[in-house]
Amino acid sequence: MSTLLYRLGRFAYRRKWSVIGVWSVLLLAMIAAALGLMKPFTPSTAIPGTEAQRTLDIVRVEFPGDESHLTGSIVFRAPRGETLTTGDAARVVRRTVSATADVPGVRSATAPAAAAGTLSADGRTGIATLTFTTEKDAALPEATERGIERIAAEARRSGLTAEAGGDAFSKAEVKVMGPGEAVGVLIALGVLVVVFRSLRAALIPIATALVGVAVGVLGLLSLTSVVTMDSTSVILAVMLGLAVGIDYALFIVSRHQTQVRAGMDPEESTGLATGTAGGAVVFAGATVVIALAALSVVNIPFLTVMGLGAAATVVVSVLIAVTLLPAVLGLMGHTIANSTVPVLRRATERAERRAADPARRPDAGRRWAAMVARRRWTVLVLSLLGLGILAVPAADLRLGLGGTQDSGTSAARAQQLVDDGFGPGHSGTLVVLVRGDRPAVVPAAERMADVVRDLPGVASVSPAVLAESGGAVLLGVTPASGPETEATKRVLAEIRHARGSVEERTGTAIDVTGTTAVNIDVVNKLSAALPVYCLLVMGLALVLLIVVFRSLAVPLKAALGFLLSLGASLGSLVAVFQWGWLSGPLGIEETGPVLSFLPMLLVGILFGLAMDYEVFLVSRMREEYTHGRPPLEAMVRGFGHGAKVVTAAALIMIAVFGSFVFAEMRVIKGMGFALGIGVLLDAFVVRMTLVPAVMAILGRGAWWLPRFLRRALPDMDIEGERLVSGLTSGSGPDRGPRQAAGGDPRAAAKAGSGAGRS
Repeated sequence: MSTLLYRLGRFAYRRKWSVIGVWSVLLLAMIAAALGLMKPFTPSTAIPGTEAQRTLDIVRVEFPGDESHLTGSIVFRAPRGETLTTGDAARVVRRTVSATADVPGVRSATAPAAAAGTLSADGRTGIATLTFTTEKDAALPEATERGIERIAAEARRSGLTAEAGGDAFSKAEVKVMGPGEAVGVLIALGVLVVVFRSLRAALIPIATALVGVAVGVLGLLSLTSVVTMDSTSVILAVMLGLAVGIDYALFIVSRHQTQVRAGMDPEESTGLATGTAGGAVVFAGATVVIALAALSVVNIPFLTVMGLGAAATVVVSVLIAVTLLPAVLGLMGHTIANSTVPVLRRATERAERRAADPARRPDAGRRWAAMVARRRWTVLVLSLLGLGILAVPAADLRLGLGGTQDSGTSAARAQQLVDDGFGPGHSGTLVVLVRGDRPAVVPAAERMADVVRDLPGVASVSPAVLAESGGAVLLGVTPASGPETEATKRVLAEIRHARGSVEERTGTAIDVTGTTAVNIDVVNKLSAALPVYCLLVMGLALVLLIVVFRSLAVPLKAALGFLLSLGASLGSLVAVFQWGWLSGPLGIEETGPVLSFLPMLLVGILFGLAMDYEVFLVSRMREEYTHGRPPLEAMVRGFGHGAKVVTAAALIMIAVFGSFVFAEMRVIKGMGFALGIGVLLDAFVVRMTLVPAVMAILGRGAWWLPRFLRRALPDMDIEGERLVSGLTSGSGPDRGPRQAAGGDPRAAAKAGSGAGRS
């Protein structure tokens, strides 16, 4: 693989304008496809096969209604001591509803009424239901939205509280790059400037990553015409594409710059950097893609779309790194070695003088590794203790599907008014469907209603509604608790448990559905699938790392380290988003259950990134060991080669992921925080602290592999060791005729053998 990438890198360097042109055409094609094919996002948490989803499909057949148009509401609240049915408040409500019906785009507007269940018991809170001419899956026109907001504002000036809510006003606006994300990119740029000591070189990873994100995201947007997708899928692709795109370019450009500074011809250096650091990038990208694509194994449609969309963006980032990036390096030529920032130029000169001094002190990476090796047991115990403490809150992990709306929106305020006026269970109504023969179905529904009323946690049961076919009856059950609470989950479980006796006595079939029941079934399905997915990912990790490192202890250590960072990340997530620790500084206004699919996404993404850092650090240790150095010295020297670049890569990941903590949607905040803290703990505590400590403890045992496996396993040569050896011996592939003046390419290859990689 390294030889193929070497040739690809040199080809892209020589044909730079052709390669850049191809990517430009592809970008323009993606823009045209997105503009022509993009449709509004459609949130969907349905999982085929669950009881609630199956029953919901039956309800839609037995009780047909107009579900083709978008709906919304205006929620009113009268001042204390007044009601919406008398006096000035009643006149304001009538005037507001009448004016709303005249807004272009509004199909109908119905005033609050006690008989319809849209007026609270105390008469102070009412819900005016709205139906629009807009199709259900489309976005509400801005003119219609502004008209309703203007009318609601007039009602507020008349003394009422009025907020627009419902599906029409809960559509999340997708902000691909907001102020927070821009700050994350600027921090990444600052890190790159320090690493490369050049602003021009630092801009290359940012630019190529943005191209990769644009191509990937535009491709996803064009697929909304044929695939049900919500905004979370796109934002995850942006988040991951930015992070890995910058990091992958960092590894290759860092190696290339070091080699050119050592005297290698830029074209030869580009090919070598692509063949060596690029090989690690391909493997790293493959691990992330496999982990994300494996989400489809759990057979949850919206999670499959999310995983495959993010995986596709990572694939684009890898292709950018091994094709467009070498072409851009061709534009830079020898100037990639220049330091354009005066302060950093002087730092570069001092570093070069220290490198030429045989009596120089070891760099910071080697000093850190040597210190960890001397205090290996202390470091091991303290690291395990710290990660264990952080993981403790994970024992209280609760999963849910709500909390995606920013509390500062009108829709969120409207929901709060409904919860206050009707009780939190009003938004979590459970629907009981009774099916059977016409003579038996109504008595069975009445018997079931009596049973449900006596269950703990049930606030009320609505009158039975008979289907036109006469073979089905609906009951609405309002729990006393909100839809995201454990109490409501218990109410659902109690109803399903209690139905058995009624079914047996009446010969009917009874099922429970509704939005809340669907969400609870989704959470239960995800909770059951998480251990299976973890086992799949862990098994994959062991197999891949055994092949890469040709060792049993190193892959086992890597997998256990991943579990430690995962546990600590989940614990931190629970402490902040569920318990509310540090929620104020992070701008988290509401706490509650963790988004149900977030742990599974965290497993997939963090696994891929953890294996990246493991390969970048440990493969260099292995190379030093195979060259005959003692295990401890090989660990220290190998760690020293990769520490700087891995530190920079981790800081960039943390900056990009962390910037999404300040997004408006709670789901995006959670994703950004979980991934940011996960990379922080895995890179700096597990990979750069625990790994050298454990390697020092294991010694030669770290590289033991049974003889039969040693013969059976292929030698992947991820980092291109054979390619480097061939170049330094003069027998490498496609040796170019150009040599750097006064520079020895063989010496440059050796000098760069640890740059931009582990």
